[in-house]
Amino acid sequence: MRNIILGILGLLLIAGALFGAKKMIDSKTRVKPRSAKVIKTVFVDTIKNGTVPIKIAANGNLTAKRRLELFSEVQGVFRGGSKLFKTGQQYKKGQTLIRIDASEYYASVQSAKSNLYNLITSIMPDLRLDYPDIYDKWQNYLTNFDINKVTPELPETSSEKEKYFITGRNIYTTYYNVKNLEQRLSKYRISAPFSGVLTEALVTEGTLIRQGQKLGEFIDTSAYEIEVAIGKEYSDLLKIGESVVLSDLNTSKTYTGIVTRINGRVDQATQTITTFIEVKDASLKEGMYLEASLDARKAENAIEIDRNLLQDGDRIFVVRDSILDMIDVQPVYFSEKKVILTGVPDGDVILNKPVPGAYAGMLVKIYQGKGKKPTTSDSNVISTNSK
Repeated sequence: MRNIILGILGLLLIAGALFGAKKMIDSKTRVKPRSAKVIKTVFVDTIKNGTVPIKIAANGNLTAKRRLELFSEVQGVFRGGSKLFKTGQQYKKGQTLIRIDASEYYASVQSAKSNLYNLITSIMPDLRLDYPDIYDKWQNYLTNFDINKVTPELPETSSEKEKYFITGRNIYTTYYNVKNLEQRLSKYRISAPFSGVLTEALVTEGTLIRQGQKLGEFIDTSAYEIEVAIGKEYSDLLKIGESVVLSDLNTSKTYTGIVTRINGRVDQATQTITTFIEVKDASLKEGMYLEASLDARKAENAIEIDRNLLQDGDRIFVVRDSILDMIDVQPVYFSEKKVILTGVPDGDVILNKPVPGAYAGMLVKIYQGKGKKPTTSDSNVISTNSK
């Protein structure tokens, strides 16, 4: 009996121990983890619509507005002049660029002049007897005839009878043959039609020059042109005489150009129109690469922002009560880095710097700088009136 009672007491002790342990385990409180809310600080601008000028960016290389490709129309040996025919050599208007030896051809011209003089001399006795009223006119022509100068123009005939008489003596034919030879003789000397510089020299002194051979290139350094391609949608906005700002690659110096010519045909492949801009500056050189900024038109009630702020092509982020939202906008013009938008209400607060992973409904805090409380009233203002 005693053993039974002891066994029952043992079982009760074991059961009590197990029950106490379970109670201790159940009594422990577990801390449930809370999801932390990440609030990103953003930079914003406050919208104020205005007038934004649309500037069309273009680029191209400078070419001289006036250039002369030198070709020889005669054959002979290149003779040196007062200046060496070398690249970079400057010439003033009227100075000799190239002189080709014309000794042999000059002798034939003088021979033809002498023949004309003899013909006119031979008809003088007949004029004295048969046409005394025109004798003095032709006598004065012979008196002023200098074989070493350009052949003077023949006297005008005053009647049909005189004209037939002069023609019958073969004087007109001989005269025009002499003028043709003189014209060709002038081609042995090439003069500068304007002041400029020699940019290419393909012959040197003593070279045998052949007819049709290219001799070099000569340009006017006082005025240059840049050829740019403009989208056809702006063809009706560009006008001759419009000012254009030009800059070099380093944007270290700017130049002012003027639209001088606009092509009347649209390039079928690129759908662009060729526009020519004239620019003058002593520091410019042919071949320089310049970038142009043309004033095309003005967008009303618009703003200009960075292109990387545009979402899905026609939406942007706005901040409303510390929460990001998205609104639809209407892009007007895209440049390389900027986009002009309309349809953004005045007073809206938009991002002015991209936020990685941004989405509508995201909780944000506007950056105010040190010592400031986050309020939207201190944000920057996009104002286009001053642009």
